[in-house]
Amino acid sequence: MSRPGSRRLAAGLLAATSIVGAGCASSPPENVEDICAIFEDKRGWYKAAKKSEDRWGTPKHIQMAIIRQESSFDFNARPPRTKLLGVIPWKRPSNAYGYAQALESTWDWYQKDTGRRWADRDDFDDAIDFVGWYTNKSSTAAGISKWDPYNQYLAYHEGQGGFKKGTYRNKRWLKDTARKVDYRAREWGAQLKRCEDDLDSGWWIFG
Repeated sequence: MSRPGSRRLAAGLLAATSIVGAGCASSPPENVEDICAIFEDKRGWYKAAKKSEDRWGTPKHIQMAIIRQESSFDFNARPPRTKLLGVIPWKRPSNAYGYAQALESTWDWYQKDTGRRWADRDDFDDAIDFVGWYTNKSSTAAGISKWDPYNQYLAYHEGQGGFKKGTYRNKRWLKDTARKVDYRAREWGAQLKRCEDDLDSGWWIFG
């Protein structure tokens, strides 16, 4: 029989290991520029991306390109604070949060519309499902192809109503960002063709 002190020490080590493991699990991938490297690093993400694509119809690489632009895969991402008098950290411009940088109001709409009441913005599986859901809404409400990363990103940023009104037209910076998302999505689509068979083999996607 082990001593009480030994049991307490073992329990403490187990708790510490769990904390370290959780921190590693939530950290961004080492390489956020290559979709194959991302899915190899974060094995469960491919399964989540595939599930979202099957559910909503938006290709995995387009969903991933939107998340890459919004948060660089940082689960705790928030908009940078504005500065009072150009120096003092002040309020954030919005309550966007998490992998997908979803606003509280839009996330609440997603939860009610899908019945996923327990979904969290800092959970990757929930965040990518949100992106799939939102791009599907943009396809239905604004007629944007799910294979069109440029216009999907504009609607993601401006909302379907704003997109239809053309609120992005005088925002050169936003159109430049949308072009960046478009380029990355198309590049990632080509990359994915080289590794998708291995990803679909199923020997590791449960990690």
